[in-house]
Amino acid sequence: MTEQQLLGPWAHGGPCASAVLKESAEDFQVDEVLDIPLAGEGEHLWLWVEKRNLNTEDAARQIARAARLPLRAVGYAGLKDRLALTRQWFSLHLPGKADPDFSAMQSDSLRILEQTRHLRKLQRGAHSANGFRLRLRHLQADPRVLEERLQRIRQCGVPNYFGMQRFGFSGSNLSRANEFAQAGVLPEQRNLRSRVLSAARSYLFNRVLASRVADGSWSRAMLGDLLVFTDSRSFFPATEAECRDPRLEALDLHPSGPLWGAGPSPAGGPVQALEEALAGQQQALVDWLSEAGMKHERRILRLPIRDLSWHYPEPEVLQLEFVLPTGCFATAVVRELVSLAGPTDI
Repeated sequence: MTEQQLLGPWAHGGPCASAVLKESAEDFQVDEVLDIPLAGEGEHLWLWVEKRNLNTEDAARQIARAARLPLRAVGYAGLKDRLALTRQWFSLHLPGKADPDFSAMQSDSLRILEQTRHLRKLQRGAHSANGFRLRLRHLQADPRVLEERLQRIRQCGVPNYFGMQRFGFSGSNLSRANEFAQAGVLPEQRNLRSRVLSAARSYLFNRVLASRVADGSWSRAMLGDLLVFTDSRSFFPATEAECRDPRLEALDLHPSGPLWGAGPSPAGGPVQALEEALAGQQQALVDWLSEAGMKHERRILRLPIRDLSWHYPEPEVLQLEFVLPTGCFATAVVRELVSLAGPTDI
């Protein structure tokens, strides 16, 4: 499936430039933001790790082998890009044990930058944000138009689509999800089960968001919407008063879309009607998610881009720096700016 089929329309008029991303790992850098004060003591060893062209799961396996621990003893907050230079935290459960010697493991693809003890294991989703530094090379753009677009997305945000990597190569994760849904079964392998369930929920969310981008309602609250603060998972219904809340204009509060699980959409009015109508077009996936025990959750439709800055280190290179909430994709920002030449795997 194509990007347009898996994501949806652009909010700001389509790409206004072309460029290449990920010509090298250094062109796509991600730093995990973790707002947890570490105790300096405890049963868990926390590692600040830099990895290059290596996914998080493979890094966790290497760390587990070096420490002579089972993989389940390794914790991490989130999955980071493979074709990139990323820095993130891992934890190891070492009750009554000394810190392992990781010197033989250090390489260009995996380096431990810092280590300290803490009282608890690092849990999934514990980080508060991700900081990005991207270099778009071979840039072809009208500088004035590109400057206007950058200013606009800094002010207005972008649609919070799930990125292509959530769906696998050519949408393979979603294709597998549809196969399992039609058969009414779940894969036994835990990692595969997680991937296909996530792909199904992400696709259903993107369909709702695409519809609201198309009618222009993705960035404003409507009666019946469920509103969510940027860094919260709880939601509340939008009344007429909430639709005028100044925090919407400040990009602190947002309308949300469904991460499907058991039961009907908890939204109200025309928002509920839209979400259930679109879900009905994929009824096998919706029923399969419910039978898998998934609970209905919400995700913000609009992605605020914190601390967005840009400059040109070379004439045809645009460097972007910004911070995004957890679970959000840098691709959502890039696609509103440029069309990318060549494979990027982001």
